[in-house]
Amino acid sequence: MVKIDREKCIGCGLCADDCIALNIKIQDKKAQILTDCLQCGHCVAVCPKGAVSIPEYDMADVEAYDPESFRLKPDQVLHAIKFRRSIRCYKPQKLSREDMELLVQAGRYTATAKNCQGNSFIFVQEELGQLKSMVWEYIENRTAQEGQEVSRDLLPYLSFNKRRKADPADDYLFRNAPALLFITSERPLDAGLAAQNIETLAVSMDIGVLYNGYLARTANADPALKEWLGIAGETIQACMLLGYPDRRYVRTAPRKEARVIWK
Repeated sequence: MVKIDREKCIGCGLCADDCIALNIKIQDKKAQILTDCLQCGHCVAVCPKGAVSIPEYDMADVEAYDPESFRLKPDQVLHAIKFRRSIRCYKPQKLSREDMELLVQAGRYTATAKNCQGNSFIFVQEELGQLKSMVWEYIENRTAQEGQEVSRDLLPYLSFNKRRKADPADDYLFRNAPALLFITSERPLDAGLAAQNIETLAVSMDIGVLYNGYLARTANADPALKEWLGIAGETIQACMLLGYPDRRYVRTAPRKEARVIWK
């Protein structure tokens, strides 16, 4: 429940004007909360006097706006977007817990529909070997069940498994990445936005990322794996391989001209 400190409130009306739920009114020159709301935090962010709080959240985590540190140069942002690459070669070095916790913050602060904040983040690094064993066991079992009439969607996994058996170092599915991240959500867009923010921060930390739809689909299809991950009944919307890149790119890659309609 949003709280207003009446001692600090100056009745400027900014919180009421910015409330998408129309849940704040100014009465007797003070802001007043009408009922429960989305708790999106816009009122907290817009208040010039710090009079608004949401006790259910960690208010110590709220940062004051600093225009010097916040302002980003458009050409630098665009350069970073153009220069990012999907990383398929990783160093064996593990990610630090501190780095992974920073990536969580990038996901946690991502916009979500109706401020549901329903994304969950499952990092697998220390027990990645166990996850790999379960994935390959699932693929083997699926192959055995389907026999000679293997479904089209299983064919890529058969190829990955064949390569792995021929050469264990040929880790085509996992790319020898030291860690991976699953993002669960009821809404695909929420998870996708979080993944993009996480990747953007990861690149600034010299951490490489590869979105892995094959692993996301396999994990979603295997109830035992989801039980092991602690996400039974949830839907994996994104899977990201993570690690320090073992390849250096020295220029951006070309792209097609954008299809744009101006009206």
